[in-house]
Formats: sequence, structure tokens, C-alpha cells
Amino acid sequence: MTHSTLTPVFVGLRTGLHVLFAALLALVGVRIVVSQEPLMWVEILLAVLFAAVYVVGGARAAPASRERPWVGAAWVAALSAVWLGLVALVPEAAYLVFPLFFLYLHVLPGFRGPLAVVVATVLAILALGLHGSFTLGGVVGPLVGAGVAVLIGLGYRALARESAEREALLAELIATRDQLAAKEREQGVADERARLAREIHDTVAQGLSSIQMLLHAAERADPGGAGVSHVRRARETAAEGLGEARRFIRELSSPALDRGLREALHRLAADQLPRAGLLVEVDVPDRLDLPMEQQTALLRVAQGALANIVQHAGATRARISASVDGAAAHLVVTDDGIGFDAAAVRESARASRTDSFGLTAIRERVSQLAGDVVIDSTPGRGTTLRVSLPVPPAARSDRVSATVSAGTRCETERAS
Repeated sequence: MTHSTLTPVFVGLRTGLHVLFAALLALVGVRIVVSQEPLMWVEILLAVLFAAVYVVGGARAAPASRERPWVGAAWVAALSAVWLGLVALVPEAAYLVFPLFFLYLHVLPGFRGPLAVVVATVLAILALGLHGSFTLGGVVGPLVGAGVAVLIGLGYRALARESAEREALLAELIATRDQLAAKEREQGVADERARLAREIHDTVAQGLSSIQMLLHAAERADPGGAGVSHVRRARETAAEGLGEARRFIRELSSPALDRGLREALHRLAADQLPRAGLLVEVDVPDRLDLPMEQQTALLRVAQGALANIVQHAGATRARISASVDGAAAHLVVTDDGIGFDAAAVRESARASRTDSFGLTAIRERVSQLAGDVVIDSTPGRGTTLRVSLPVPPAARSDRVSATVSAGTRCETERAS
């Protein structure tokens, strides 16, 4: 529970109520001891019982009355019953009605609190009048006390509502701040990836390209030389390194997500046919309301899966599908390639004997978001990669709100 600025006010009011109760009960105790009436021990027993019910109920029943109102109602009913028995014997016990006023207004919901105050006021006036006589003070005193208690009780309820509204607003502000911080972190990650892509392009990729060109020139200058085979092998190695560097650049500087995951996946798929001869079909809804972190992760997974398909699967067709179902987002990538023994790859991964960096990177990326990866592959029958990522509750609420708003808008358009 967050700390409220009004907490000292509430603590002060409760402390004042306890002090008032103790002072009035002490007055009743002194009256019982001084009067030495025949039923003194019964009066003492009732006074002790009244104090016990008050203390025990305040510690147990009052906190539970918020979730179970009947508990608080039972507590004040028991306290009122003991008070009636005590006021029937000791007239001064009628003044204990003042702390009872505040209890009624605090514990009993709705109109029940003021109604209990009215009934208790009438009973207190009757008790004072029957013990002695009906005087102006005996009538006006309980009425004034009831009026003051009602005003203070209404003020207490207003303060409680204001405190609850403040706490809700503060929680909303904190959630908004956290969302903004997450957006800034995501933007920072994207900027850093773009910077790394530029650095690799301007340094490693350019260097490998220059080495490849120089080696190619050396190979053409002396085609029959003794070391031409080594030159050719070095040139091929540089070409492979350049291809890997360019792949890293493509993965770091992915298609922009400013138009959504669907558009980014379509652009990624369209790039595969002219570059690798791979026909990729994309099946993604028009709108996927996911946080940027989840969208980026799914896009990276799709990139890594397509890179593996191009390099290892020998496939001609692939399919990417994405959806959001309940509390999870799903991505499925399939191909018609040569496939592999998924069980053997898992065993190699456990034994740290695999060089399948692509699959390892996918698993690590998904595990960072508490997701799951399932690979279904059989030699000669292609491969299916399934990824599930949990959707944060805030994003689920936003998606539900957007769906309801869209449905309401459609109904309005049809009605018009």
C-alpha cells in the first residue's frame, strides 16, 4: 500500500476516538465505584465487557469490515447491546453514545450509519430521562453530539474518497512513468542497434570488401602463381565474412516498425525472393496491438528464422504467421526445406556441442521475455518454428479497449 498524505489525519481521528472512549469509560468506572450500588459487580462486568468488545472488535472486525460488511455490523451490534445493558444500570453510561456515533458512521455503509446514530440518540435521551428527569441538557446534549458526529463522519468519508482518488491517480501516474521509461529504453536499444549496424558497415564490412577486391586483383595478376590457391581461398573466406557481416547489418537495422509488425514482416519477406530466391508468405492481422518490445522480438525471431532457412534449409517456400490470443502473442515460421533432427539438435545444445548460433540466439531472445520456443522438424519434411511471448496486462487492457471502441464505432456507423 502506498503512503497517503492524508494518513496522519486519519490516524489523528482514530486516536481521538480511542481517547474519547477511554475517558468516558473511565468516568463510568468512577461512577460505579463511588455509587456502591447493589448491582455494582454486574455494572463492572458490563463495563469490562464493553471495553473488551471494543478493543477486540477494533483489532479484528473493523479491518475485516471493508471486505465483509456483515462483520463490522455484527461488531457494532454487539457493542450496542452491551451498552444498552450498561446504560440501564448506570445513567452516565449514556455518554458512551458519543464514540458509538463515530463507529456507526465509520463501519455501517450507506444510510445505515446515520440511521443508527438517530436510534442511539433517542435511546440515550430516554435513558437519561428515565434515570432522572427529562432536562434541557439531557435532550440537547445527545442531539448536539449526534449532529457533530454526523458532520465529522461525513467529512471523514469525503477525506477517505479524496485519498482513494489520489492513490488511484498516483498509481496511474507511476504506471505512465514506467511506460514512458520502457519506451525510452526501447528507443535507446533501437538507436544502439542502428549505431552498431553503421559501425560494422563502415569498418568490418568495408575492410572485408577491400580485402576481397585486393585478393581478387592479386589472383588475376598472377593466375598461375604458386600461391594462387591460397589467394583464392583467402578471397573466398573474405567473401563469406563479408556476407556474414552484411547479414548482421541487416538484422541490426531491421525494417522499421513505425507502420507496425505486419508491414515490417511483409518488407522482410519481399526482400528474400530477389536476394535468396525464397518465396515467403506472410499471414498477419492488419492490427497487432503489442508493445514495441514484443514486436521487435517477434521481428528479430522472424529474421533469424529466415536467415537459417536461407543458409541451411535449402527451401523454396516459407510462411510466417503471427497472432495474439488471450495473454500471449504467437509467431509461426514454416519452410519446405530439408529439415533436421530436432531431438539431436536439442541434445547437442544441452551438451554445448552445437554451432547453431541462430537457434541459440532465438531461444535467448525469447527467454528474455519469458516466452517459449518449440521447434518441430524432421529430415526431409521441413521445419516449423513456434514462438509464444506473454503480453503485459497493460497491453491486454489497451487491446480490449481498442476492440470495444472499434465495435462501438462500427455499430454507430451502421445505425447512421
